Amino acid sequence: MHQRTTPPTEPTPTDGRRRFARKALLAASALGVVTALLTPVRAGAAPAPAAPTAKAATPLAANGQLSVCGRQLCNASGQAVALNGMSTHGTQWYAQCVTDGSLNALATDWRADVLRVSTYVQEGGYETDPAGFTARAQKFIDAAHARGMYAVIDWHMLSPGDPNANLARAKTFFTAMAKKYKDHPGVLYEIANEPSGVSWSAIKSYSEQIIPVIRAQDPDAVVLVGTRAWSSFGVSEGSNESEVVNNPVRASNIMYTFHFYAASHREEYLSALDRASDRLPVFVTEFGTQNYAGEGANDFAMSQRYLDLMKRKKISWTNWNYSDDHRSGAVFKTGTCNGSNWTGTGVLKEAGVWIRDRIRQ
Repeated sequence: MHQRTTPPTEPTPTDGRRRFARKALLAASALGVVTALLTPVRAGAAPAPAAPTAKAATPLAANGQLSVCGRQLCNASGQAVALNGMSTHGTQWYAQCVTDGSLNALATDWRADVLRVSTYVQEGGYETDPAGFTARAQKFIDAAHARGMYAVIDWHMLSPGDPNANLARAKTFFTAMAKKYKDHPGVLYEIANEPSGVSWSAIKSYSEQIIPVIRAQDPDAVVLVGTRAWSSFGVSEGSNESEVVNNPVRASNIMYTFHFYAASHREEYLSALDRASDRLPVFVTEFGTQNYAGEGANDFAMSQRYLDLMKRKKISWTNWNYSDDHRSGAVFKTGTCNGSNWTGTGVLKEAGVWIRDRIRQ
């Protein structure tokens, strides 16, 4: 919708215990630490010992390994959770917007739970330098983890719209990613950004070839499956969610993606999201408050209706996009990524101020 230019070996029980133990340790290491001296010091007295460190758990430390339980995304304790955060722009264009400073702001000032790292396949992206773009994505994923955020590994296929056109590349990319993050609780794999001009059966076939590639390395992580017509459950091409409900992907621990741009996608899309999330596990991996190109005036009223629905139904979301692109959908004012100030609202466009406030809530 946002139109921008060997079978796996089943793990043994012992393997599973070791893997989950390691993932628990990694999650526990992603703690935010806040220190306060709570005991006053009397004049002339020896300094009192510091109070015990108070630890405020980051999203990753608090929730650990995620999984799909029923139609919900659930944490390691089996409780339904909803992640809220931001998506990068294409890393071939806006890598300069993903820095230590910007991610510190996202994690602590915005209080985001998740960063979606978008690796375009074409448009000057992955196909031009597979090793380089894989390493770049891993750098940003690792930086999100270091700040206690989850990371969505977004295979940002856009044109051509048939994900099968990039099947071999996807297998290579997701093999590398799953090998690296197989013991880490902080990743979700988004295997097809916005399929278009292709049948649901073709998308399903692609998914059933890619998911085993991931599962061979990382049996535990949640996989996010793109839906037809720019991840609209087919609505943008005259269909609806029934094609997925009646013919789901044959895999467990998966969710289906939905994208919307509030100024363009109105009642029909909102209703489809509501209906689909009654029948399927859904993750909104991309949305904007503008038109489908991420441009034009913001429609905050319609956007709030979507957010109210997603909050009520505990649907996770990431907003497009965490950059200083000239379009109204980029949260930072143009030129911000060339500077060093990322916090507060002074560096943000109107959409950025609005989204930051919603994430902080």
